[in-house]
Amino acid sequence: MSKLAIIGGTGLSQINGLKVTATQQLKTPFGSPSANYTFANIDGKEVIFLARHGNPHTIPPHKINYRANIWGLKQLGATDIIAVAAVGGITPAMAPAHIILPDQIIDYSYGRDHTFYADNLESVTHIDFSFPYNEQLRTRLIQLASKANLPCSTTGTYGCTQGPRLETAAEIKRMEKDGCDLVGMTGMPEAALAKELNINYAAIAVVANWAAGKSDGEITMAEIEHHLKAGMENVITLLTSFIRT
Repeated sequence: MSKLAIIGGTGLSQINGLKVTATQQLKTPFGSPSANYTFANIDGKEVIFLARHGNPHTIPPHKINYRANIWGLKQLGATDIIAVAAVGGITPAMAPAHIILPDQIIDYSYGRDHTFYADNLESVTHIDFSFPYNEQLRTRLIQLASKANLPCSTTGTYGCTQGPRLETAAEIKRMEKDGCDLVGMTGMPEAALAKELNINYAAIAVVANWAAGKSDGEITMAEIEHHLKAGMENVITLLTSFIRT
């Protein structure tokens, strides 16, 4: 049987009808995950939740132990992961509060532990990463978004930067030329690590702000929080539908 895991922030508590049943702390060969794993169910369907940045939110993107997070989910039997992430919008369709189901990634991060096999040269694994997001999960999310009439882009290329600082206008210009539609800091190596462990992985991205140089003035936290609140309402609707079905 499939078992769903959600990686994201603290918004899971907003899902109507969701009942938390247990929490579990894990140790992995790669260290400690970002937080305890939370088990919950809705209409009898179980879901595992992990706060990517810790609980409370204290871990910056480049310091997240992605390997421990994904390994722990595999230990707990997760077969499918939906990752929720806040992003910046680059191309015109990626306006603040919009949600996207990306289908491609370009990785600009560095210095992160990108594989489970880095220290074992006898078992180096070269995964096929042509299509980083699982198409079956994406198709189901697309169907549910359409059924709920949610404003949602069904394709998009996610550019993953190092963080924790936001990007320069010149960097965003380069990323747009490279084909990126949105920019975030947590998409990699999360997606690749899930692939190494044969866990189906898809992402829901919510645009928190226009990327650098795409609007007048500087990006502010007040702006980000305002758009995230609006966008997360649609994300919660989509996640609720997915869990229930």
